[in-house]
Amino acid sequence: MQDDLARRSHAGLEYLKRVFGPKGLLSTREDCQRYAADQSGLAGEAPLAVVRPATTEEVARALEICNGHNLTVIPQGGRTGLSGGACGLARSVVLSSERLTGIIELDRQAMTLTAWAGTPLETVQMAARDAGFEYPVDIGSRGSATIGGTIATNAGGIRVLQHGMTRQNVLGLEAVLADGSVISRLGKTVKDNSGFDLKHVFIGSEGTLGVITRAVLQLRPSVPHSALALLALPDHAAALACLAAARTRFGTRVAAFEGMWPDYWDFVCHQTQLVTSPFKDRHGFYLLLEVVSGEDDAGEQMEAFFAERFEAGEVIDGILAKSVAEMQALWAIREAVGEVDADLGPHINFDIGLAPSDLGRFCDAVDGPLAALDCAGQTLKVGHVGDGNAHLLVAHEGSKEAEERIEETVYSLLSSWGGAVTAEHGIGRIKVRWLDKSRSKSEMQLMQTMKTALDPQNILSPGVLFAMT
Repeated sequence: MQDDLARRSHAGLEYLKRVFGPKGLLSTREDCQRYAADQSGLAGEAPLAVVRPATTEEVARALEICNGHNLTVIPQGGRTGLSGGACGLARSVVLSSERLTGIIELDRQAMTLTAWAGTPLETVQMAARDAGFEYPVDIGSRGSATIGGTIATNAGGIRVLQHGMTRQNVLGLEAVLADGSVISRLGKTVKDNSGFDLKHVFIGSEGTLGVITRAVLQLRPSVPHSALALLALPDHAAALACLAAARTRFGTRVAAFEGMWPDYWDFVCHQTQLVTSPFKDRHGFYLLLEVVSGEDDAGEQMEAFFAERFEAGEVIDGILAKSVAEMQALWAIREAVGEVDADLGPHINFDIGLAPSDLGRFCDAVDGPLAALDCAGQTLKVGHVGDGNAHLLVAHEGSKEAEERIEETVYSLLSSWGGAVTAEHGIGRIKVRWLDKSRSKSEMQLMQTMKTALDPQNILSPGVLFAMT
């Protein structure tokens, strides 16, 4: 049996080499090693080869060959994922989208942009801005993350409160199934109830059901002015009160509502001095609020909002950015979460989702059980509090046993609160065993049925979302 599989794999690789040639296929050990892992920290393995198709037809041909020779395929975009979904497996073939790049069309009347899946998110954002629009999905890895990757993981980021997740910003999609069949629905129709909306099968499927090749993205009108304030609050409850007040005053113009707990603030501003605190005193909670406006009065509106919330006792202190440099400095405090790894040491980065009204109380509730674990260390909490997503970082002693105990503690408590084990990072391979904390047995069975129907040989990203069998 093993000899037969080895022969089929070898024959498949030789077939791929003949079809794609040296430009479309990499096979040296040095080349393949560069595609072994993503940014999750999970140790991946170098693939047997890296296929680099440049068209939808080439993607289809590659998958047809791999499926026919039972070769495992790992779809990869920019490898910026944090859940291990793009990590290579032994005797796998990586299918990279790095040659599937470029803006195909920008339709000003329909306010859409069609792009190849390997196009970096930042490239799409810049093309939209040059045309007077915005593509609102925004994450820290925008320069490397690809459109296909953000769609496959249903990326969130800092603009979800105003514009939703990636799912809400995709109008059309093209994907190739495991057997090479192409599902192409690249229309720009906003309202279409003609049967199942199949694009949603692939959005958030993490490469397990098909390989995304092209997408039609919904653009938004560019709003020229914005104001950013950093507010010091007594606690998380005051942040929720500010959110309600901001929605009343600004409506849909609330672009970002980011929270930082005192443990995170003290770590990045004082313990490590990764950034400089603009406040003299320490406070119970910190909030970044950004609003946009079509008129050049966003700053004045923010100042009025601050005065109202100060009078109501919800805000203790605040800073309004007066320039682009000051805005960047304030955002740097929030984005310093991406720089804490070396100072924090071994840790787990939880990406939890709850109802926004429950988020603060859950974060208070989880502190006790974590403090009771002798293997758990310092905790940091920061996140998108307006949409109920917090990143809980828990340091530990570095052992697998410590990871297991901490994860069991956090995810079990989260399950009792009806929360999501991942809000935006995805399940990948790292969180597979915890998916049932957020999904019922019936849901898990239905997902497995869909996987089996679209990929009966399980060649696409085995071990992602579903346990290895």
